[in-house]
Amino acid sequence: MIEDAYTSGASLGLSVWCCDQAGPFQTVPYPGQQWQPEGQPARQPHEYLRNGTAKVLTLFHPADGHVRLKGVTSCPNGVLHGWLKEELTAILGTLPPAEAPADSERLRALWEHWQRGLTVKPTLAQQRPPLRMLLVLDNLAGHKTPEFVLWLFAHGVMPLYTPLGGSWLNMAESIQRVLKRRALDGQHPGSTDQIIAWFEAVARHWNLGPTPFEWAGKRKRRRDRQRERRHRVGGSAAYTRRALRKRRGLDYGDEQDK
Repeated sequence: MIEDAYTSGASLGLSVWCCDQAGPFQTVPYPGQQWQPEGQPARQPHEYLRNGTAKVLTLFHPADGHVRLKGVTSCPNGVLHGWLKEELTAILGTLPPAEAPADSERLRALWEHWQRGLTVKPTLAQQRPPLRMLLVLDNLAGHKTPEFVLWLFAHGVMPLYTPLGGSWLNMAESIQRVLKRRALDGQHPGSTDQIIAWFEAVARHWNLGPTPFEWAGKRKRRRDRQRERRHRVGGSAAYTRRALRKRRGLDYGDEQDK
């Protein structure tokens, strides 16, 4: 379902967003490259003070690359859900108004389409608003509290949870890796406030010229070829449906043994 959301969600008129939490980040020296005068490499202290940890809450829109980010020192459900509701309300306010299908059964089918294949399905309310957004979330207990899920449904948001061991399906993981590298590599933060300030500054700079993310690439094409049992021949884009037998050590100029 998550891969379908990335590839076909926009064509169905749905806004696809990803949510994740990164951290905790400590006030320790982080390895990384820096510009230094020749012969004067940067040095990091071997001791540091434990001044707490920071976390980063992230909402990512792969279609245009924009990211919404907030740094916190703790992330209970009250903090996470409060921030998500505020940000999602603002995002929904920028979307074009959705028109509900005249047929109630069609509206029900649109919601239930994104629950196919689930072993445990959230119970949908009898009265549903038009579906407007798909939200990819980690498979955490806090994301499945009844109050939060009902709030999402009431605002036309369908949560899509990654399976166990499937965090790679969440593209917010990728943008967090980029932001973390730009914010902390080669740095030694002295406080959690400094870590938060660096992350938020990097996110603002990223949004000045965001890069859209697409769900495809060489890895996906390689998996598709394996599923279809296709074999690259080499030298061109040709392939075969069965593997060609490789015959080594045989000189075709010699007579074969009978």
